[in-house]
Amino acid sequence: MATSKKVTVVEGGNTSPQQEKKTFVPTAESKGKATQLRLFAVLLWILGIAAEAGAIFYLYKIGIHTNMDWVWLIGLIVLDLILVVIGSQLWKKANRFDPASRKEAFKFFLQNQLGVIISVIAFLPLVILIFTNKDLDGKQKGILGGIAAIALIAAGISSADFNPPSVEQYTEQTNQIEELTGGNHVYWTKSGSKYHIYDDCQHINTSKTDEIFSGTVAQARELKNITELCKTCEEKAKKAKALAPPVIPQTTEDEPPIAQPDETATEN
Repeated sequence: MATSKKVTVVEGGNTSPQQEKKTFVPTAESKGKATQLRLFAVLLWILGIAAEAGAIFYLYKIGIHTNMDWVWLIGLIVLDLILVVIGSQLWKKANRFDPASRKEAFKFFLQNQLGVIISVIAFLPLVILIFTNKDLDGKQKGILGGIAAIALIAAGISSADFNPPSVEQYTEQTNQIEELTGGNHVYWTKSGSKYHIYDDCQHINTSKTDEIFSGTVAQARELKNITELCKTCEEKAKKAKALAPPVIPQTTEDEPPIAQPDETATEN
């Protein structure tokens, strides 16, 4: 029984069955999207660090004398935070399109946690300079330094990837679907946290679901950051696979018959 919901097929990707397990390789389209996202992320990070430099310049060249000085300094810190966080989100999304391999430990860490490193660069120098500035009194240091420190923590947490994608993860998940179904084709919804093998699965084929997306395992991760297979679909696919009759190769009519030895022949 197929679902009565609208099923939107996501373009791109290879959904044909594979006979051999292969290491995941992102498509050229995915690599292109990843490169574009990373360029935007780097640009935003540069602007964020520029905002930090502007705050440091303002602090040392102008100082805090009026309410407008507070507005400018806090505004630059907030602007720095916004730019760094948006840049980090774009960078993490790019990593879903083009993940790193866990076999290259340093590259894997650097690629997935670069946003945290940028956050430290974009705020820690400012925090240190605020608390060591001799022209600021204790109250000013506490307020301004506290705001900068909170921005540092917020940027670091939002930039960290606690479940980073990897080539090995994509490979394992793709191979799992191919072993269960013979192809790389799954379904998911806008608000779902799991991908499904069957479009009529009870967890997505409900009255609350208006649209179901279909595509590869990698696309489910790229577009919605979905990393887990529905257990109901998994069990159903395992049962279907166990009940399926074995495939027996058959000869065609065009194949010549296998010659049988002549039992009546005598040895010379």
